[in-house]
Formats: sequence, C-alpha cells, structure tokens
Amino acid sequence: MSTAGTTDQPREEGVLAGLDSHATTSFYWYLALLACVGGFLFGYDTAVIGSVLNFILYHLSNFATGYLVAGASLGAAVGALVAGPLTDRYGRKSLLIADAAIYAVGAILSAVTINAGMLLSARTLIGLAVGADSAIATAYIAEFAPANRRGQLSIIQQWMITVGILVSYLLALLILKLAPHSAYGADWRIILGLRAVPAVLGVVLRARMPESPRWLMLKGRYADTRKALGLLGIDVSEAHVRETAERLAEQVDKQQSKSHWTPGVKRALMVVCVFFVFQQITGINIPFYYGPQLLSGFFNGPHSTPVHAAMAGLQAVAILGAVNVVATYFGFRYIDKLGRRSLALAGYAGMTVFMLVSALGVAFLTGTPKTVVVMVGFSFFITAFAIGVGGTGWLIQGEVFPTAVRGRAAAVGASVDWVANFVIIEFFPTLNKSFGLA
Repeated sequence: MSTAGTTDQPREEGVLAGLDSHATTSFYWYLALLACVGGFLFGYDTAVIGSVLNFILYHLSNFATGYLVAGASLGAAVGALVAGPLTDRYGRKSLLIADAAIYAVGAILSAVTINAGMLLSARTLIGLAVGADSAIATAYIAEFAPANRRGQLSIIQQWMITVGILVSYLLALLILKLAPHSAYGADWRIILGLRAVPAVLGVVLRARMPESPRWLMLKGRYADTRKALGLLGIDVSEAHVRETAERLAEQVDKQQSKSHWTPGVKRALMVVCVFFVFQQITGINIPFYYGPQLLSGFFNGPHSTPVHAAMAGLQAVAILGAVNVVATYFGFRYIDKLGRRSLALAGYAGMTVFMLVSALGVAFLTGTPKTVVVMVGFSFFITAFAIGVGGTGWLIQGEVFPTAVRGRAAAVGASVDWVANFVIIEFFPTLNKSFGLA
C-alpha cells in the first residue's frame, strides 16, 4: 500500500533525504505524542457519551438521542474536509493548535449546558475539532518521521485513541463511585467537562512545536525550514534548503505539469477511503459507544439501581478498553516489521472469527457461560482490530500522499472514516431492535 501514492512522486533529495534517514530521538517521540493529543480527545469523546447517556435528563427524541451519540462523527466529517485545504494553505501546526482550542470550548460548553440544543451544538463543535485533528495529525508525523520509524510514530495516534477511551471509562467510574447521588446532576457534567483539561494542555504545548519542514519548504520559507530541521537535529544551511527545494520543484514540473492529483495519488486515495469504510462498518466502535448499556445486563444483579447498573457496564467496557490499549502495543511493535498489508489482512480475519464467537454466545448461551464467551469474543475482536486494522488506516492515510496535496487527501480519507462511523453508530439501535444483538 505504501507505494500506491508515491509512484509518481519525486524521490527524496538533499535535506529531506537526511530527514528521512535521521535517527529517531526522544524529541521525535515527544512530537508524535503531542500531534496525537487529538487522538486521546477522540478516544475520550468516543467513550464518554455512553458513560453519561442514561443520566442526561433532557427530553430527547429518538433522532436527537442518536445524534447525541453519533452527531460528533458527522461534525468530524465536516471538520476533516474543512481542515484539508486549510492545512495545505496555513500549515499543520496552526491547525493543530486551533483544533485543540475548539475542542476545549466544546468541552466547557458541554459541562455548563442549559438545554438539549446547547448540548447537541457542543457535541457538533467537538466533532469539528476531532475531525480536523484526525485529518492532520498523522500527516504532520509522516512529514518529519524517519522512514524506518514512520509506522511506529504514526500508530501512536491509534494508541492515544485507546488510552482516551480507557481514561474516559475510569474517570466516569471514579466520579460515579465518589458521588453516586449526583449522577443525574453534577457527575455527568464533570465527566463531560474534564475533556477540556488535555485540550487546553494541547493548545499550550502545540504552540511550541516546530512546523512541518516539508510544508515550509513547499511554501518557499527556507529560513523557517532550516530552523525546523535544526529542532529535529538536522543542521543545514538555508542555501542547502533552497537548493533542495529547487531540484524537487524541477522534478515536479517534469512529472506533474498539470496537476498533483496523478493517477497514482487518486488510486492511493481510493485505497485509503475504502479501508476506512471497512474499518468502521465492522462495528468496532459499537462496544465503546453503546457498551455500558449493552453489557450492563450481563453483570448487574436483579436489584441493582440504574447507577449501579451503569457502573457494572462501565467496568465491563473498561476491561475492553484495557485490552485495546495493550493490543495496540503489538501493532506498534510490528507495523514496520511485518508491513501494513499483512497486519491488516490478519486483523480482519481475526475480527471475523471472534465476532462470530460473540454472536454464538449471545444466541445460544445463558448465565455465566454467556457472559464469559461474549467478553472473550469482544476482547479478541478488539485485539485483532487494534493490532492489524486500527493503526494501519491512520498510518496509510498519512504516508501515501505527496506533500502538496497531503492535507486535502488525508482530509478526504478522514471524512469518509467519520461518515462511515456516523452511519453505523446512528443506525445501530434500530438494527439491534430489529434483528437482535446476536
């Protein structure tokens, strides 16, 4: 896959060749983590709504309830599309800062909301920020990461998503346990509002990160390119930067006289979009969006209160969240060794097997055996996704496009991902009611 979008691109030269082969220092890992703060926020947002859904007392229609759960995904699809041309024009860094700031505002509005309309609007605002960030983060990483560590650095996005999911469940459990009588009052507002803390931290720290040197060179900002490369440990002169840029421009003029959107780039975009559709329609996010409600019945007793039932469901999905975090580590370890394609094929095969195991458990078992089989099936389903599918999608989205169109192409891919996510999340309650969980 990694060659699909690079066939018609000019080869790396000069200072960019040095960047591509540079040793991966601790600063590279720090920048990757910082770029993927949005992944953490994405994960937290994915899980948080399922944790508080039963405690929000606003009168919501079925459509409004579905939008409350899935509406952020629709906003994210729009945010990703808007971010594409903006990041190609104004840079990766400035958009990453803006995304974190918008997310922080949305989180605060969610916490202090006074009616359903305000809450739904805040969810949409958060979606815009999450979608924009998902379109930019891996593209930014791909533009500074050494070739032999690009997979590992980019898959941090997926790992941060899993950490955000787990942290969301654990914080919700802690708050409900400390103040169970405030579940319908302050608790759900605190759980929603806590998202603002990492977002504000992201704004502060991202303001000090270097801009993408490839984007700076593309824009003819050679002095800034030299400074950015210096921060990445590559000491070059401005004249060397200019010389490299001119050689690359000559190659681009020869190979792409009319458009950067060559057949190879379009083919790569198709691969990324189709991959993202299949990534979502597997239903991977169903356990995280609806898990507390779906799984609470497997664990709570006959006399449990709604709060205790919710906590039982949260404990179950927290286990799945921990599995997700651990399994993503193995994807991180092997993505650059085994390749994108091999891991993805194995991941989809594993997901198929273990979701069928869960379905059989729901359909034919009862009591403790049913609970065990469903949890084991869900756990290995998520494991297969985390190792082979989750990070692979975000990685190829960031690495297969040329710098000149990377922002726009990655944005289209991210938008497709979010639309597919919205569709499956929005219609799952109807499908579940019509056909049953099995």
